[in-house]
Amino acid sequence: MYQRKPNISAEKDWITIALFFVISIIGMLCIFSVEYKSNDHFIQSLFAFKKNYSKQFIYFLVCIVIAIFIMLMDSKLLTATPNILYLIGIVLMILTFIIGKNVNGSKSWIPLGFMNLQPVETGKIFTALALSKYLSRPEIDFNKSQSQVIASFICFLPIVFSLLQNETGLALVYFAFLLPMYREGFPPVYLIIGASLGVLLVSALLFTTMQLVVVISLLIIAIIYFLKRKFKRHKNLLISLIAIWLLSIFFVGAVVPFLFKNVFQKYQTERIFSMVGRDNPYDEENNKINISKTSKKYPSKEKENYNVKQSKIAIGSGGFWGKGFLKGTQTQGDFVPEQHTDFIFTSLGENFGFVGCTILMLLYLTLLLRIIMIAERQRSTFSRVYAYSVAAIIFFHVAVNICMTIGLAPVIGITLPLMSYGGSSLLTFTILIFILLRLDADRQMVLR
Repeated sequence: MYQRKPNISAEKDWITIALFFVISIIGMLCIFSVEYKSNDHFIQSLFAFKKNYSKQFIYFLVCIVIAIFIMLMDSKLLTATPNILYLIGIVLMILTFIIGKNVNGSKSWIPLGFMNLQPVETGKIFTALALSKYLSRPEIDFNKSQSQVIASFICFLPIVFSLLQNETGLALVYFAFLLPMYREGFPPVYLIIGASLGVLLVSALLFTTMQLVVVISLLIIAIIYFLKRKFKRHKNLLISLIAIWLLSIFFVGAVVPFLFKNVFQKYQTERIFSMVGRDNPYDEENNKINISKTSKKYPSKEKENYNVKQSKIAIGSGGFWGKGFLKGTQTQGDFVPEQHTDFIFTSLGENFGFVGCTILMLLYLTLLLRIIMIAERQRSTFSRVYAYSVAAIIFFHVAVNICMTIGLAPVIGITLPLMSYGGSSLLTFTILIFILLRLDADRQMVLR
């Protein structure tokens, strides 16, 4: 099929491009507001590559160049290389164990001199493309278990490397790929099972293992008692119910303790339990201290809650209209840890208040709705799956990050798309969005 030469202005979704620029600029202003001092020379510091806002500005310029390159690219190249790119991404993740740089206890960064590359972060691009490539193959029947297993393997393999690199937060992001798979026919029963396990996991934060075992057992007994006639006629239902009971007990009694002891890092477990007002029951050393010093029953809880407390103070101090640009006392005073990365939302809340936060969330909502609209107008399965992957990743990041900063979710190290400081994060979301726009420009073609 003849394809005309790509043009930078033809068939582009300018609303999505505008949203990209607006959110990115807001992000740079927020980073600037937490770092700029009155004695800094603005022009010199902007290009000095020493301040975080200076680096972010340079990263943004580089991302614009890359975005233009993607927009001028032949879209067929994107469908021809996903498998190779995915393998390259996996190799880079493996390389981090050899040449990786340790940052904040996580050996997931490859130093490039001018920036640190995080393969697990950029791997979301390759995974989205690889999943799109696989599901768009004509011979694939996604109703078959084999196809579902292969697609799940493509999405979840990077989780293994994320966990080995102590990047639990990024590992959780890859579960966002369940949304595009569900859109393409992934059985809802798996999502129900996943949601049920999530409920059990949250319940394990609020109750002890023994309490949960008793509650689950009583619930199963009550169901059997009230539906005993139905179970007599359909013994398979009774067997299924008993199997669910055994699996639930196993999950609560064995899997949950394993997750908190071996998968989550100690500080992450402390933050998760402190969020619900409990000490970490899996920290034997700390529990011994608590028993011997009852007057200091929560020595770790105050420490682990510090980030979120300072974040909530900063956001709350902004009030309705905010204190004004560069007038935030909490963020300017550096009271909020990681306020230019994971807690960048606090800068917006203090400077621009409830109004600024609402506008940002409306911008994200508009971006997500726009991406879903783009997904649904695609003729190609490849483009549709990729678009839903981008929407799912952005939604996961936004929801978790904002909930994290206001104390509704544990602090697990999730960046705010296009807002948080970091070359890898900005580069990843730029490439994700502009590949989508490149594919959308050729939406009349059937790409595989």
